[in-house]
Amino acid sequence: MTERELFELAHWITQAGLAGEDESATLTGFCERLNALGIPLTRGNIVIDTLHPVYQGRAFTWKRQTRATALTEYGRSESQLGRWEHSPFYALEKSGDPFLRRRVNLLTAKEFPIFPELLEQGITDYLAIASRFAGAGVIGDMDCAYSSWATDAPGGFKDNEIDTLNEIVSLVALTMKSASLARIAGTLVETYLGRDPGRKVLQGRIERGVTERIDAVLWFSDLRNYTRISDVAEPAQIIPLLNDYADAIVSAINQFGGDVLKLIGDGTLAIFPATDRAAACQAALEAAAHARRAVSVVNHRRAAAAMPLTEMYLGLHAGEVLYGNIGRRERLDFTVVGPAVNEVSRIANMCRLVDQPMLVSATFAAALGERNGSLVSVGRYALRGVSRPQELFTLYDEPEVPE
Repeated sequence: MTERELFELAHWITQAGLAGEDESATLTGFCERLNALGIPLTRGNIVIDTLHPVYQGRAFTWKRQTRATALTEYGRSESQLGRWEHSPFYALEKSGDPFLRRRVNLLTAKEFPIFPELLEQGITDYLAIASRFAGAGVIGDMDCAYSSWATDAPGGFKDNEIDTLNEIVSLVALTMKSASLARIAGTLVETYLGRDPGRKVLQGRIERGVTERIDAVLWFSDLRNYTRISDVAEPAQIIPLLNDYADAIVSAINQFGGDVLKLIGDGTLAIFPATDRAAACQAALEAAAHARRAVSVVNHRRAAAAMPLTEMYLGLHAGEVLYGNIGRRERLDFTVVGPAVNEVSRIANMCRLVDQPMLVSATFAAALGERNGSLVSVGRYALRGVSRPQELFTLYDEPEVPE
């Protein structure tokens, strides 16, 4: 490879990073360009940790045979940890060396579990590189980008090709890190703020006091007898209980287009944006039915393990709210405020008084129009902090819960 060709390849990698190319596109483009420049690459692999509530990291693998990059997201299971501890990358982590090169043959096949697979594929030479990040650039466990490069050329890589890879791969690692950081930012804001608030924050909606008036269906739910359960249950049981029921409830809200804005102990505040209020109300009812079925499944599993059980109390309301950044400059919350938010929490609290698992407001019932036939009034009630009594409704034909 000439100096000019190396410069142009470096320029392409830099532009890919500036353009925000994702990891798969970056690796595919890089590997194909290496082949076009005469480096006989058969397989390229990059592994980088991430900051995610479920996954520990992401692995990208390009193969010349398919001319495409496959993504694998890995977690923290014992089997995956064992695979890692027997890999060339782990050997680099322990040794601190910048790279590891092996000719792949019968003599080296037993050194790492991946080598017999590579030998079967005709691989003759293997290079693993550790592109380490400085301490200030470490996010979570993402302190390095590990990569491997393999060829099936009869003589393996030439020494100058190894030198080129060692020289240029750090730029690829930087581009991959940039894409991973953007992905981490998106994951974190959506995890902690909700999907729509997270997107708005990343789009620049971070100025305090900037809000918009939106029409929304409001969801407020909490758990029956949670205070009593938390008083008598072992402290170690409380967080698993909250997580089990949050999984059921939040998943249902997300599935039907809602956004969870707050988890307040056992309480959940969510909205269904209502460009079409009737459709948003119907989506909230479907989410409620799905959540109730999911809670039943959770209870079945927890009962088998002799763990504390509970049920969901739910209030639904519709109205106009202010949606945006509220708080102090150093600590903002992207949420909704307004009388309707106060009303939906009071409606949910009334579930205990009238012994109903779900109550909806008259405004919600009216928005359903012809589709409110399954609702029945439970009477008018004075809600704390609300100026006028409100008529409340519940479902009289609760959806069947499968065994």
